Parts: sequence; structure tokens; C-alpha cells
Amino acid sequence: MKKSFLYPIFAILALFVSLDMASAQAVISRTEFICYDKRADAKSDIRTNNDKYIDLRPTLQFEGEGSVRAVYEQEIDVPASWNDYNAYLHAENVGGDYTIFVNGAQITAPIDRFTPTEIYISPYLVQGKNVVAVVVVEEPYMAAVAEGLTMPQRQQFDNCYIFAQRRLGIYDFNVRLVPDSLERFAELRLDVMVDNSFSSDEVIEVGYDIYAPDGKLMEYSVNDLALEKFTRDTLSFKPYIYNSNPNRWSPSNPKLYDLTLYLKVNGILREYIPMKIGFTKYGYTEQGDITAFDAPLKLNKATYNAASDKATTEREIKALKAKGINCLCPDYPQPRWFYDVCDRVGIYVIDCMAISSPTAHDDRNMGGTPANAPWLVEEYVSRAKAMYYRTRNYSCIIAYTLGGEKAGNGYCMYKAYQWLKSVEKQRPVVCLSADGEWNSDPLSL
Repeated sequence: MKKSFLYPIFAILALFVSLDMASAQAVISRTEFICYDKRADAKSDIRTNNDKYIDLRPTLQFEGEGSVRAVYEQEIDVPASWNDYNAYLHAENVGGDYTIFVNGAQITAPIDRFTPTEIYISPYLVQGKNVVAVVVVEEPYMAAVAEGLTMPQRQQFDNCYIFAQRRLGIYDFNVRLVPDSLERFAELRLDVMVDNSFSSDEVIEVGYDIYAPDGKLMEYSVNDLALEKFTRDTLSFKPYIYNSNPNRWSPSNPKLYDLTLYLKVNGILREYIPMKIGFTKYGYTEQGDITAFDAPLKLNKATYNAASDKATTEREIKALKAKGINCLCPDYPQPRWFYDVCDRVGIYVIDCMAISSPTAHDDRNMGGTPANAPWLVEEYVSRAKAMYYRTRNYSCIIAYTLGGEKAGNGYCMYKAYQWLKSVEKQRPVVCLSADGEWNSDPLSL
């Protein structure tokens, strides 16, 4: 293959990648979404009409041995109009652990191949031609943290993309449909985090509408939000959604509401973000049961990871459900469409961090198991954050696990558990390898 003109820089820097790089701040943890300019495009996931969306399909420039396994590059053109936008890179299906370079600068520490990742790249772009490089690396600590995990063969860089979002726009959202205090009907709890990256104070209108499974408009609202320069704030909505009890989500009744977020700037509609949500209430008991609407669930579980494509995965999930399976336990975070299918087909999911260390899982000396290597704590916590924020809004998610049964336990797992418990107040968090220690909720999984 031809040799990249930037490769000498990559080869030197990639040999010295480390977890404490300042540039690792480019990786962000939030809901996986893109914005659409038109409601119809949002409903049908049509991205070709969006001139702020670029498919990322870098081509191979170099293959090697050692720390740098391969270098892939793609040239992108950044127009002047992107000055008012924030640019993000979404990466998955890279084919190995990797790090990202933009215009010759390494902007991330190594990223695991299993967890789809969002990367903020605006500070590293220039107007005009830019080179984005994906450098596949082989780091011993990455292999030890995810030992034994394998992914199905998918098209390399499938669903990798760059998209630009207005600098006054939605940064993230948290949405639930839960019972009201008397359980008469549902209450929509919608928190929308809005980011103002401009150097001036701005006012924006944040709106939503929600439709019942039968297509009936249930509620809508548009509210003003004033943001000071370079700030982020949250706007919360809590309307009642009436006549909702027949639509309680479960594997036997997988009914979903259609909710769309949108923005208005100077009265002009912008930035549609669609989603489907179910009416749910999850918890757990001290006796070790996961509950739905306060009733213990009888779970018939199966370990399952998404197949190579969405259609095959949906067929396999339906076949498992037909056999009486009502809960899937993947080994690592799955593609977004996996959770979409589970919500629509109706099957519970216990989501899992990409952590597995069978060889040294029971070595509790410091550094014996990666889970008890304090220098890896940021790696563990970052994987917990990426897993959680990607899937917290899905109806099918009933619990989270800190890796598999042989993930090991120790300082890194303690911190991952503490972080997850700080943000998740209802669904249980389980460390399957806790072996009776405190960093696991009382569940018999």
C-alpha cells in the first residue's frame, strides 16, 4: 500500500500513546444521535439531505507491526459555514483498538474496538482541506482489559461518520416515561441539555412533541432558554401523558411512543432529533429480583451479541424470543440498532461494559488483574460512561453489568461502580466478579 505522508508523525506518537494524554479529552460520553434538517428525514433516518454529514470511509495507507498496526486516512473539506458548528466524529467497526489523528495531531488516547465512540474534533479542524486518520494500535493493556472478547465480522468503518451540529444546539438529553405518583398515567420526564459555544449570550427555543403508539398527538411544548456565552444548561419538561397504562412497555406489549426534539432559532425550525420511548418503571429488591412496575421479573436469559447486520440480528432475536428467552445479556456495548430492535421486538437487555480478563481475574494483587491496576482506572470509568450514556434512554435496558463473570475486581471496578451508581438511581448495577464485595447491587444474575 502507499505510504501516508503523515505516517512518520503517526509512527512516532502512536508508540507513546498513554492514558494521561491531555488530548484524550476529545472523547465525549453522550447519547448517540445526529441532527436532521427536516422532520421527514428524521423519521426515516435520511442523512443524504444533510450537508453537515460526512460518511467516514478512510482508506488504508500503511500496514505494520508493533504498536502501529495500520493507518487509514480520509481527506475532508470543511467549508466556511462550519464556523458556526461543532464537529463530531462517530467511530465504530474500526477492526481493532485505535487512536484518532486530525491534521497530524493525535487527539485521543487508545479507544477500545468494542464501544462505539463520540469524539469532538472541531478544535483540530481548519477551513478547507483536512486529513482525518484512524490509526489501529496494539497496546498490551487494551488486550488484557478485553481478553477473549470477539466481534462478528462487519464492514470496516460501517456507521462511521462526521457530523456538524450548530454551536447553539442540543448537546444531550435524558428521557423517561414513568408512572405519576399515584400510577394513574405516565409522566414524561425530559431533560434537554443545550450548549452555547458562541462568545455571546444567546436565546434559543427548545421544543418537543410526543405521539402515542396509535399515532395520536399527546403533548407538545416550546420553551425559551437563555444561555450565557460558553455555557451549557438543562431545560426540563414534566407533562402528564394520559390514557397510558394500556401502553406499559414489556416483552409481551412492546408499544413505543414517538418523541421528537427540535430547536427554533429566530423563529426558524432547526435540528430535529427523533426517538422512540416506552412507558417503563424498573427497580430491584434486596432479595435479588429486578422489578418492572414493582413486580419481580422472571427472567429467562441468554448471552447474545448482535450479528453482522441488523436484519440478521432481528431474525435471531425473534427466534430467541419464540423459544421463551425474554432477556439478552451481551458481552460488550452493541450497535445502536441492536437496542432499537430490542425495544421494538420486545426483549429485556442487561447491558455490559467491554471488560474481560479471564487469565488474571482472580489475582487480587495490585496490577495482578487489570481491574485492580489503579493506573487503568480512567479506562474503566470511561468505558462505563460510554456504555451508560449510549443506552440509558432505551426501554429494554433493565440493568448494567461491569463486564463479564471473569472481569476481575478491585480499585478500577470500585470506581466504575461508584460512577454508575452516581448517575443511575433506579436500575441495578452488578459486578459479576465482585465475589461478595460491596460494589455490586444484590442481584442473582
